[in-house]
Amino acid sequence: PEPDPAVTTEQAAATEGAIPSAETPAATAEAAVTTPTETRAAALADAPRVPIKTQRLEGTISLLGGRIDDLMLSDYRVSLAKDAPIVTMLSPVGSDAAYYAMYGWAAGNGVTPDDVPNANTEWAVESGTTLTAENPIILVWENGKGLKFRRTIAVDDEYMFTISQSVENATDAAVSMAPYGLIRRHGEPKELKNFFILHEGLIGVFGQDGLSEVDYDDVIEDGDVSQESKAGGWLGITDKYWAAVLVPPQDAAFKGRFSENKSGRTETFQADYLLDGVSIPAGGSSSVSSQIFAGAKVVNIVDAYDEAGIFKLDLLIDWGWFYFLTKPLFIGLDFFAGLTGNFGISILIITVLIKLVFFPLANRSYEAMSKMKKLQPEMEKLREKYKDDKMKQQQELMELYKKEKVNPLAGCLPILIQIPVFFSLYKVLFVTIEMRHAPFFGWIQDLSAPDPTTIFNLFGLIPWDPPSFLMLGVWPILMGFTMFVQMKMNPAPADPMQQKIFAWMPLIFTFVLAGFPAGLVIYWAWNNFLSVLQQGVIMRRNGVKIELFNNLGLDKFLGKKEADDQTKS
Repeated sequence: PEPDPAVTTEQAAATEGAIPSAETPAATAEAAVTTPTETRAAALADAPRVPIKTQRLEGTISLLGGRIDDLMLSDYRVSLAKDAPIVTMLSPVGSDAAYYAMYGWAAGNGVTPDDVPNANTEWAVESGTTLTAENPIILVWENGKGLKFRRTIAVDDEYMFTISQSVENATDAAVSMAPYGLIRRHGEPKELKNFFILHEGLIGVFGQDGLSEVDYDDVIEDGDVSQESKAGGWLGITDKYWAAVLVPPQDAAFKGRFSENKSGRTETFQADYLLDGVSIPAGGSSSVSSQIFAGAKVVNIVDAYDEAGIFKLDLLIDWGWFYFLTKPLFIGLDFFAGLTGNFGISILIITVLIKLVFFPLANRSYEAMSKMKKLQPEMEKLREKYKDDKMKQQQELMELYKKEKVNPLAGCLPILIQIPVFFSLYKVLFVTIEMRHAPFFGWIQDLSAPDPTTIFNLFGLIPWDPPSFLMLGVWPILMGFTMFVQMKMNPAPADPMQQKIFAWMPLIFTFVLAGFPAGLVIYWAWNNFLSVLQQGVIMRRNGVKIELFNNLGLDKFLGKKEADDQTKS
């Protein structure tokens, strides 16, 4: 009789490399090499290899285990230095930060774990010499008992590999086995910062159950996380700008798992999936095709794979809760950057467009502020009249607001409107690789990094590197100045405590935002400048005096009339 094609979890775990747990042979097989023992170059030399060379990728495939374990991203360098090495994506076992993908078959009925390829299997090259976008390679291995395994590996012009596995059964009995795929990383990435606005770690989409994000700490503390998909989805490991993701056949059910294993002094983190078992009759064959994305999370590339049929792959990029704002904002920035050739200029253009969209609301807000300015004398009389009865004072002020149809909170609207836009732009600058190392002008060579200058060494004239909390660059100072000017255009609050808060706020924001991406600070400074112009025009149109020079105390030096003339100009 034909064996049951279903492969149990125990059978799958018994196959080296296939969804192992701490007690299985697969987990212990690499324990000796979990702690780095070699340089990367030495580890690469431990096994015969097939080269990979495309317009975006370079590296090798190990014939030992058939691993994809040596991959570098030709378009990206680790820093802005011209001689900086290109980014390393995957690395072999034995090297520092080993990180690789592997495929295989989990043994079912009629076969033992030794009858199927595993981590120590040395494959032979049947076809191809170098893996390119035009030329796939074919690997082959025979178990000496009538089973012949082939693995065809292809890659496109971007970052997607296609892995086609087949098995031919030349025995006189049917066998069953199940295809699997895994991505394994030895240790947490050194550059992991655990930013609260960005997920880095294990990630996947499991059909209609949607997105699953598991931090490294969570899988260490809580143990394995298993999920199933009836059809559609993917799983893998993501960093801030890069990701390695397994893509099972999108029309097939699969069992996925995130796990952690402590071997020696280092954890290994793994994302893996197991497809349903298949029965291969005597003299028959079976094959399955799956994919793996390994590369940079470029928005247009990831979206194109999503549109091509990989279910919700666009969620690989962490757009956050404000997805409905964040992604459209990026699309706009990317569009204008394409026209101008500069993301910094694109930020300036988008800021103007945002101001135009919210112009009617901001207009009403500034008009309400202007009316409040006109009411200042009457408000001061009421405060003086009822200075000993605060409740009565508030009642009379509210009556005055109601009579003059003024909303005292209207002045907060421009700031409230800016908050979600500010956060969305921060998210775009922080998570999208398009912003990484994107220059503006002058000293700003990376809009996603803080302004590198500081006033505390006279912007580089003094050969001294101040500590990080004293990094106060040109753009944060400009931002603080424009915020100070905007506040001084309005009359000072009557409450002394509020006066102190408003007086210190520009300085506090200057230091706080100094550590934020330069692109965000440029946006805020430019937005403040436009707000000052807009508010000035509206105040003059409503016949309201702009208090700028008087609030700055310049009337004492310029004289009352001259200060007023300077304000009007």
